[in-house]
Amino acid sequence: MTIREIQLQFTQAGNAELPALLDLYRKDGRAGVRKLVLEAEKRQKALEAEYARLEAMTAYEKEYESLGVICGIDEAGRGPLAGPVAAAAVILPKDCRILYLNDSKKLSEKRREALYDEIMEQAVSVGVGLAGPGRIDEINILQATYEAMREAAGKLSVCPDVCLNDAVTIPGLPASVRQVPIVRGDAKSLSIAAASIIAKVTRDRLMREFDKLYPEYGFAGHKGYGSKAHMEAIRRFGMTPIHRRSFLKHMHVCGQ
Repeated sequence: MTIREIQLQFTQAGNAELPALLDLYRKDGRAGVRKLVLEAEKRQKALEAEYARLEAMTAYEKEYESLGVICGIDEAGRGPLAGPVAAAAVILPKDCRILYLNDSKKLSEKRREALYDEIMEQAVSVGVGLAGPGRIDEINILQATYEAMREAAGKLSVCPDVCLNDAVTIPGLPASVRQVPIVRGDAKSLSIAAASIIAKVTRDRLMREFDKLYPEYGFAGHKGYGSKAHMEAIRRFGMTPIHRRSFLKHMHVCGQ
């Protein structure tokens, strides 16, 4: 085969096909083929490292799997000045390994969007809850976050036996459900990482829609966080219906 044809083989090969291709071409003496083999070996090592990372992120799932169905719960948007707080509850199949699944904050927007689709396709069940700015102002951000988490868990089509939560114990969940709070859980548990991505992408999509309603605020870019441009827009144009007034009560706002 020509080097170009071999290159196409490596390019089109899936992860499972890569070892066989490497075995086939390792003894090829052509410089171009040796280069392709070296590149493919680097790819294989990176994949092996990624699978090892994913395996390490199943420690909590394995620890509690004997208790039954495991759910991961996380939130997105506790800190912004505008928009809702979003929560997600995700039940993944046992032995599920979705490549590059990680804490949503460690991923690019493009990667999060791709993983969102894969999680939605593979998950046993996904629930999403939202608490809007009015509710946040009424009961405070912590209680609103708990409310969104309860809503997310309540929307699952399968009742979980264990909830792995990112650093919190959620009041009001059924006593029969065991809760395991894990500090920085979105980087330590596949189930929580999946929930963090669903919550983050859900909220980001909503903020892009709000950007169409209030284009002068730049919500599509900063997603409601207190960036310099956002703060200047608030001072110039005032607050919108999606701003959290309890977060801005000490700020001098034009016309308010």
